[in-house]
Parts: sequence; structure tokens; C-alpha cells
Amino acid sequence: MWSGPRNISTALMRAWENRGDCAVSDEPLYAHYLLATALDHPGAAEVIAAGDTDWARVVAALGGAVPGGMPVWYQKHMTHHLLPGCDTTWVHGLHNVFLVRDPALVVASYVKSRARCEPADIGLLRQAELFDAVAQRLGRAPLVIDGERFLKDPAAHLRALCADAGVPFTERMLNWPAGPRASDGVWAPHWYHAVWRSTGFEPWQPREAELDDAGRRVADACRPAYERLVRHAIRTSAA
Repeated sequence: MWSGPRNISTALMRAWENRGDCAVSDEPLYAHYLLATALDHPGAAEVIAAGDTDWARVVAALGGAVPGGMPVWYQKHMTHHLLPGCDTTWVHGLHNVFLVRDPALVVASYVKSRARCEPADIGLLRQAELFDAVAQRLGRAPLVIDGERFLKDPAAHLRALCADAGVPFTERMLNWPAGPRASDGVWAPHWYHAVWRSTGFEPWQPREAELDDAGRRVADACRPAYERLVRHAIRTSAA
């Protein structure tokens, strides 16, 4: 699952982990990204210390045996963690899905945890590049999920996602126990407060993005990429 920050990516990870037959990996390239960029993310030193900063070694593991011998492996990735110069051919060995959200909503949420925000920080530009590469290899558009649309009809979206991935849907994906998980990244205390409180997907509600001039510039720079990808997003009767 290729996403940017401040979407429903962690809630989706909860859904897959709650199946009972699925291993999950939470942003395995994050430590490499932070070491290489030296960005001032919350808890950056802790993330670097706890993770593997060698992207090639991480990638080799992601294409290897599934943790715990599980039949399904959900890998939650942030597209901006794929830095220029890193090989991306390994991605084509995965079943790739793209999770998008209106960039204005992303930026408005992002700046609550990290004041500085640039277009590269929210992943959409890199996401569009990766989408194109995957589509070219497949000869068709890969599956796209819009986070806001998903929340209007989670069950239908999850059924479509499972069908696309070739695994059976289970109602267990719709609810999960509240609280942290051992599978959460060490950055969870900085970003996962809402997910820790949750026991399922929150009902959709309209949101207004209140942005300053800098935030609007970031959202505007990313909007063409979002508009291009969201044209391929799943549509259901309720969304």
C-alpha cells in the first residue's frame, strides 16, 4: 500500500492485521529516509536507532519470506521514503495499491504534528511517478483508493481491495481492539493517537482545510498529481 502521510494508511494496516492471517510492516523504509534526509521529524533519532537504515537490505527482506509464515503480508509504505537514487524495480514483485487523499486535507493534518511542510513531504508527487511505473509494467492502472471516499463505504472498498489482491474478504477487517500494537513503528506516539483510540474506521464527515499561504502552495503543487490518480479510484454505490 503506497500512501502519503495523514491518510487512513494506519487504520488500513489495523484492518489487515486483524484478519488473523496477515503479517504487517509499518513504514519499513522510514529509518533510511530520515538518516538520508536529516529531516526534523518527531522522534527522528529514535526512529533511526530502532530501524534498519540500509535501504537495500530492507528491500531484500521485503521481497523475502513473509514474517511468521503468514499467507498474506500487508506492507504500509510512504512513497516519499523512496528517495531518488534508490532502485525501485523490487516494487514490481509486490501487488501494488495506491492510497490518495486531497492534498489540502493532508497538509492541514500534517502541520499539526510537524510545522514545516514541502510538496515532497506528503508523497503525492513521488506517488504519481510510482503509479506510472507500475501501470506501465502492468499494462493497466493499478488499484487506487481515495481515503475520503473509502470512509463513506469501508466494507465495499475492502471487498474490492481483497478481490484485487486475490485474498478473501473477512468481516474482521472492519473492527479491531483499541490501543497500540507491537507492529506499530516507534514513531506511533507522535502520529497514531487517533488510531490508538479507534476500534474501526471513523464515519466520514465533511472537512474544511484551513491553510496559510505556505500550506496552500504545497497543496496546489501536489493537486495535479492527486487529480490524475483519483480518476482511477474505486467508486461504490455509497461513494
